[in-house]
Amino acid sequence: MVLAPRWYTMAQVAELLGYSVAKVKTLVYSGELRSLKDGGNRRILPEWVDEYVERKAAKSESLELVA
Repeated sequence: MVLAPRWYTMAQVAELLGYSVAKVKTLVYSGELRSLKDGGNRRILPEWVDEYVERKAAKSESLELVA
């Protein structure tokens, strides 16, 4: 039985999205990607990663319709 992570570190999100850790930190600190603070670390729920990706895809689609 393989357990799915309940939340991700910024490094894990960077790997999932193909971004650098610095890019993920920028997204988190700007509020574009939701996170929570757990002790001295930031954690990101899988749903929040999905929400970010959906927003980016929707924005891209709306830009394509305008062009």
